[in-house]
Parts: sequence; C-alpha cells; structure tokens
Amino acid sequence: MNITSVTLGAAFAVTLAASAQAQELKYANWAPPFHTITAAQIEPLAEALDSGTSGAVTLRAFHGGELGAGPADQFVRIVQGTADLGWGLPGYTSSQFPKSLILELPGALPLDQPGYAALWRAFDGELKAEFPMTEVIALWGAEPNILMMKDREVRSPEDLRGLKIRVAGSIAAEAMEALGATPVQIPMTQVYNGLQTGLIDGLVSGASVLSDFKLNEVVGSVTTGPNLGRLTFFTVMNKGVFDGLSDEAKAALDTIRGEPVSQMTEEAWVATAAEALDAARASDSITVNDLDAAESKVFDDALTEVTDAYVAQVGGEAALAAIRGE
Repeated sequence: MNITSVTLGAAFAVTLAASAQAQELKYANWAPPFHTITAAQIEPLAEALDSGTSGAVTLRAFHGGELGAGPADQFVRIVQGTADLGWGLPGYTSSQFPKSLILELPGALPLDQPGYAALWRAFDGELKAEFPMTEVIALWGAEPNILMMKDREVRSPEDLRGLKIRVAGSIAAEAMEALGATPVQIPMTQVYNGLQTGLIDGLVSGASVLSDFKLNEVVGSVTTGPNLGRLTFFTVMNKGVFDGLSDEAKAALDTIRGEPVSQMTEEAWVATAAEALDAARASDSITVNDLDAAESKVFDDALTEVTDAYVAQVGGEAALAAIRGE
C-alpha cells in the first residue's frame, strides 16, 4: 500500500468519524420562512450552536408546518420527538398553561412594559411546572394587541357588538364576549382566507401579523389604544434531547437561551409591528384609529372583570404579582 492510499484512507476515516459525531437539531416552525421568528430567533440559535460547537451541533429549521401542520400541536410535537425544538402559543392549548396566560389578560401589564421580562420574573416560582418534559429556551410576549377589521371601524365597544372576531385563545375569547363580539377560534394561518370569505369580521392580535401573514392585504381598519393584553409565546426543546447534548453544546445554548434570546425575539416582534403600523398609516386602503385615553378607558373598564375573574379562577394572584414585579 502506498503512502497516498494510506493518507486518503486516514482522511476518509476522519470524515466518517466527524459525520458520525455531528448532530442536527430539528426546529419546527409552523409559520412561513419569511416570518419574524426566522431572523429573530431561529438564525441566532443556529449560529450560537454552530459556532459554539465548531459545527458539531447544528440546527435546521423546518418551515411552514413541514414537521406537522397546526400551531396548536407544537408543544406535543416537541414532547413526542417529532421535532427537537420549536415555538408555539400557550393560548392554543389554554388548559395546559393557565398561569402563563395571565400575561395575555387585558391590563395585566402596562402597554409600555416588556412581556419577556415579566414572564421570566414569574417562571421559576409560578410557570415552570406548566412546561413538563421540555427545556424552556425562550418566553416572550408580542406587541400589545389591537383590533383589525375587514370593512368596519371600531371606536367604541358598541361597534363590536355582534361581529365575529378571531381570537387566539380562551382569554381573548372572554374579552371579546365582554365587549359584545362573537369570538371565533381559527389558526392564524387561516385568518387571511377567513377575512376574505367573511367567516370573520376582524381579529384581535398584534400589528406584526399585518406583515408576517400579509393581512395588510385584507384588513381595512385598525384600532389602537385600549389595553387588550398581548399574545405570549414559548420555544421549548425536548428534555431528553437537551439532556443528551454535549457539555459544549449546552454551553453554547447557555450563551443565548433564557432572557437574551427572549428579548431579541420580542424586540423583533415589536419592531415588525411598528413597521407594519407605519405602513398601514401610509396606506390608502387601511384606516388607523388611535383612540385617546378617554376612549380607551371605556374598553379597559369593560374588561377589568374578565381579568379579575380569570386570575381568581386559576389561583393566579402570586403569578400576576410576579409578572408585574410586585
């Protein structure tokens, strides 16, 4: 055997060993690849793992529900190992996350305070038990909720009476009922068609969905001002997968997981929302109604009972206090 064949054989063996040791983590993203989550969170997590392990552990995103359609099943998808990690909304499976959802309540947190910090303040003492069999990578809130309508304008609760409003979970549903609307729960991925076909008259969500799901093409008016709460989100990793990571990979994740990546993600959400609202204000097809303090108070007063009743129902007084930093 000549030296060339020996060298090539050794190189091939090294390549095989590296391939055998390489680990690719599957990230389940139910949203389209252009959604804010990609640049705000998926790419930074991938970069942290790749650079922190010299390529031994990588992250691959599966966009648009490739690992299973429907955001409602995201948590189960991770627990069952269909994906190694992914993001979702507690509101889609409300019964599992009763205290985490307190942040979504109208008036739970002032509009100008960040949701991610509130959630992490409450996590260890109040929320952690709601995420079994997973390692929590990120918790964050969206920008404050607003009302977006197909062809109606809303300036008072009376304007909502009898209208069909899409909501993301039970809390928003109770809030809309308190304002006289009829809540309709459909996935965000179906809202565009729902507005087009008249299945719904509008929705309550953050302004980022105007661009993230192209709703600016079918929304005719927007109402801002009242404290309608905000959506909350999680990113979790399968606990067994996390425990099986090398110390190097865990250290790489530790540089970003928790509050750092949560803050990055929420700030990206807020920035997307601000840009979407600016575009709506500049649009000839969308009317933006910015309610003043007095007009907003009518909504807020009507929703106080919803918030108080929910907190009492789930025994969430301590969680609410932690969320508020009290």
